[in-house]
Amino acid sequence: MTLNALKGLLAATAVAALASPAAYAQPKVANYAFGKPGTASYEHLSFWVKGGKPTDIYYAFGPDRKEYKLAYAGQELVNGKPAFKVQFSNKHMLYLQPSGTGLKVASTKTDTPKTYAWEYEGPTNGIGTFCQPCAADEKEAMRLLQAAYVR
Repeated sequence: MTLNALKGLLAATAVAALASPAAYAQPKVANYAFGKPGTASYEHLSFWVKGGKPTDIYYAFGPDRKEYKLAYAGQELVNGKPAFKVQFSNKHMLYLQPSGTGLKVASTKTDTPKTYAWEYEGPTNGIGTFCQPCAADEKEAMRLLQAAYVR
């Protein structure tokens, strides 16, 4: 086999691997936050996606990031625009609506929402650990939310 033929075979194999269901099924997470980390007003939401479908959702808050697992509660319209709902174990509901690259979050459909921003998870100034499943930027995070949660 010639070098060019081998290169072509390797390239075709790489493309096939990236397009395979196994590659598509790798978990990804979109992280959003409101407020400053380490403060009492800090809130964080993590939306996990696998195979294009919602899997796990976590809400954390405060300086210690006390964490709760939420349940996806389906799609919703808020002010005539696509949104979705998540529910705490105590049945408290949150309404979430993508807005640009941010996420509007409210306790009822008529409450004034807080706007969460995409949150980078990874090394800063060379310090920290790379987050393999994390959305690389706010655009990828919003694509994950739109495809898996809002549809």
